[in-house]
Amino acid sequence: MFTGIIEETGTIKEISRGSKSAKLRIEASKVLEGTNLGDSISTNGICLTVVEMGQNTFSVDVIAETLRKTNLGKLSVGSRVNLERALKLSDRLGGHLVSGHIDGLGVISNIVIEDIARIISIKTNSDLLKYIIPKGSITIDGISLTVIYVDEQSFKVAIIPHTIAKTNMLSKKIGDTVNLETDMIAKYAEKLLLNKSNEQNENKGKRKLDMDFLNENGF
Repeated sequence: MFTGIIEETGTIKEISRGSKSAKLRIEASKVLEGTNLGDSISTNGICLTVVEMGQNTFSVDVIAETLRKTNLGKLSVGSRVNLERALKLSDRLGGHLVSGHIDGLGVISNIVIEDIARIISIKTNSDLLKYIIPKGSITIDGISLTVIYVDEQSFKVAIIPHTIAKTNMLSKKIGDTVNLETDMIAKYAEKLLLNKSNEQNENKGKRKLDMDFLNENGF
């Protein structure tokens, strides 16, 4: 579990590609403090397991499913990635609860500078947009951000200078893809409501067991 508060940006130093998978070696410093083999590090919002550690580097395996569902397959040596260590129970929750499991991709469709803020518009599909609400939380490449606008095709976020300086958002341009994780609370709420609705529909077809029912059926 993560918070979406980026600790640092790392640099991809090496990519070893398999037939459908890849191994990334990433240069970092802060996220390596206290990190051991088998620990999880959010990399551009994706929960990945540390499989090797070196001098100021760590390596992660990326399976085919992750390459299909995220933007990791489009990165190259030298690309900057947002990094965050897994949340400790004693930590402050500065962002929001983030699982590190990407729901889908978005495409940056517009960037506007508004005084100190950078307003970024992102297009994505309706399956994700239904979970996105104004003033709600969204994770973009691992960054916890607040939604300021939503319509049928896209949503907007406003990014302050501190976040721009601490993440890879400064290098983003129109047409770039980003990893999106919607608010997990919305997904759980939808699941519970669907289950309740299904139960109600099932119960509509069931008649109450009472004396009239028994008499009608010869008991």
